Amino acid sequence: MNRFGIKFHVGALKTTSWWEHAIRFIFGGAITVIAGLLAKKYGPAFGGLFLAFPAIFPASATMLERHERMEKEEKGVDPGNRGCDAAALDARGAAMGSLALMIFAVFVWLLLPGTSAWIIAGAGASWLVAAATFWAMRKYRRRIFGIFMPAKQAKSSALL
Repeated sequence: MNRFGIKFHVGALKTTSWWEHAIRFIFGGAITVIAGLLAKKYGPAFGGLFLAFPAIFPASATMLERHERMEKEEKGVDPGNRGCDAAALDARGAAMGSLALMIFAVFVWLLLPGTSAWIIAGAGASWLVAAATFWAMRKYRRRIFGIFMPAKQAKSSALL
């Protein structure tokens, strides 16, 4: 996975406290309840749209910004915009995941009411392919679309 720049840090779980997990759980549960209430009032297609809302994103983004800022401050380094940049990167990933989730929803919507595990598996596969495609398009956008960026600017925006 390192070839693609994708990393998994189990140790990062230790930096999060129990109340941060609780906040994410509450946000996610609240959005799910709201989607359920909207589905009950306006129908499942309308309510289902809100399930694509990245429910835990607002809590995650603020916590990510806080963690990045605190990490730099503990090292005695001016955090600058590092926390905001990290949250922006997280938002970009959430946006790509949400687009892929919309493809999942359209796939299921078009093929249901035939309730089959294969439909859900196919929709899940479509989500995975779409998310990977969006990520690859973002990662290799300069090569794919021929976007030129001066070396100095590319170096300064390496995180973004």
